[in-house]
Amino acid sequence: MFDAIRKHNKIIMWILGLLVFPSFIFFGIEGYGRFNEGANKVAEVDGHAITQTEWDNAHRLEVDRARAANPALDLNLLDSPVMKYASLERLVRDRVLAAAAQGEHLMVSDAALAAALEQDPAIASLRGADGRLDMEGYKRLLAAQGLTPEGFEARMRSDLSMQQVLAGIANSELVSQANVDAAMNAFLEQREVRVLRLAPKDFAAKVNPTEADLQGYYKTHEMQYQVPESVNIEYTVLDLDSVKKAVNVSEQDLRTYYEQNAATLGSPEERRASHILVAAPKDAPAAEREKAKAKAEALLAEVHAAPGQFAEIAKKNSSDDVSAPSGGDLGWFQQQKGTDPAIAQATFKLAKVGDISDLVSSDFGYHIIELTGIKPAKVPPFEQERPKLEDQLRTQRAQKQFAELADTFTNGVYEQSDSLKPVADKLGLTIRTADGVTRAPAKDAAGALANPKFLGALFSADALNNKRNTEAIEVGPNQLASGRVLAHTAAHAKPFAEVQDAVRTAFIAQRSAELAREDGQAKLKAWLAKPASATGLPAPIAISRDAPQDQPAALVEAVLRADPTKLPHFVGVDLGAEGYALAQIDKVLPPAEQSAEQKAQSRTRYTQLWTLAEVRSDYDLLKARYKAKILVPMPKVDELGAPRR
Repeated sequence: MFDAIRKHNKIIMWILGLLVFPSFIFFGIEGYGRFNEGANKVAEVDGHAITQTEWDNAHRLEVDRARAANPALDLNLLDSPVMKYASLERLVRDRVLAAAAQGEHLMVSDAALAAALEQDPAIASLRGADGRLDMEGYKRLLAAQGLTPEGFEARMRSDLSMQQVLAGIANSELVSQANVDAAMNAFLEQREVRVLRLAPKDFAAKVNPTEADLQGYYKTHEMQYQVPESVNIEYTVLDLDSVKKAVNVSEQDLRTYYEQNAATLGSPEERRASHILVAAPKDAPAAEREKAKAKAEALLAEVHAAPGQFAEIAKKNSSDDVSAPSGGDLGWFQQQKGTDPAIAQATFKLAKVGDISDLVSSDFGYHIIELTGIKPAKVPPFEQERPKLEDQLRTQRAQKQFAELADTFTNGVYEQSDSLKPVADKLGLTIRTADGVTRAPAKDAAGALANPKFLGALFSADALNNKRNTEAIEVGPNQLASGRVLAHTAAHAKPFAEVQDAVRTAFIAQRSAELAREDGQAKLKAWLAKPASATGLPAPIAISRDAPQDQPAALVEAVLRADPTKLPHFVGVDLGAEGYALAQIDKVLPPAEQSAEQKAQSRTRYTQLWTLAEVRSDYDLLKARYKAKILVPMPKVDELGAPRR
């Protein structure tokens, strides 16, 4: 028990949170005073009905939030009967807590509401340096969720009052050290045992089933050999690829598109320049700007007089500390990026390498620019770019046409519902076929056949019984599919001849486990009658609930529950398909020592478990007080938690 708590501490706290704190996001309690009490009632709390619609909406909100948090989650798992029933239980829980909060007149002060709102990071981020809340931003944040400040705060008050119902128990439950010690001693107690495992495989050679044995096993275990319900179908898909095939692109269209996009196809022209800067920020006094301009004009005259000395003049006179040491070199840049716009514009106006600009004014001062290099633009030839251009142009036109064709597709599969051929011919689509399609996607399924909604439509009553086209189903971005059932095969057991080998293996495994159990029970009976006959046991080991030494949990529990006053003692445990286990208990050992830190952790875990039990108990009392009833049956689950059909 404590081992489970230790390993799943976060899960325990999450479960506690589910019991104590109502959902803020999944569903509020607006309209709690009056519910639709008509048909489709699935639960009842305090005389008020919970309808199928409310349940569906609550579950949908949970699924949407879960998928938003983790898009990779399996939709089939989220929409399973077990998960949906859990949504109903949470909805009932919230209604019970709301009724209790109302019945106990629990109120939430403005200060408590403000503190709760402040804990929301999105709302807290709207506060300015002065601590005031940006009300317009607050309203926009809530409006994006379809809420008003008044409605949101009213719901928050209700939710906070619901928290108070059980929070007192969760926050104040006291656990004595004596209780902790008693529980931990039981958890850590050790016993020295000798364990004998009787594995089914050791008895398999003794099992020789007859044909009648196998036939009998097959008849009583037919469900193990079921072939799921399946359909053979034809289907067609409208997507961008299919639309692109029908798009006409002429040679002239391609050449025009090439000319319009030539600048983006290759590399644009680049130029290299050097400059001399006389600094004069744009917000400097006018006199200072004039003085800088006069200096720049004098330098410009000096450059014109000795053009080959531009780099030396820049080194001595430029205010640009970065470029001055390299003679004012600015490196290579494009006209639209890479340097100051004023410098770029002036540089690209110069005709040839070696040309000197007039004075150029910028936000930093006055520049004199020398063009030192030109890399012409490189545009790949039309024929080289033709395939890419054609694909781009087809895609653009297909995207524009898709919405219109989607309407045609949707209407077509509905209006001529006995065949996919008319709409496929009209839109130039391919009709595909697939056999053995089941309600769940196959492991290697792709496209429409991997879409649960599309598969669900194929198994609707209309599709199965009337062989009509399904509606147009969105199976992906810009993808619509419709299918039609050609043949339907109900779920059935595979013929005995087909599964005979599997039946034989299963029969031998079952009978071997039975023989292991019978042998184990016989040994146990003999040992209990005459302890000295217990021979051939392996070396002793010390086991506890905390350190089971890889022994089965059922055996560990049986050993530790055995009467310690009668040693040696023998226990036997049926392990089902894993055979049988026998143990001779020789000694009771003292509990393993714990460090101070481990003891503190143990107390925390025990307190969590105890609090969880108390909260659960108090909640059960509230359910009884407010007459909470779920009116739909709980889905059956197997050992793995999967719903039984």
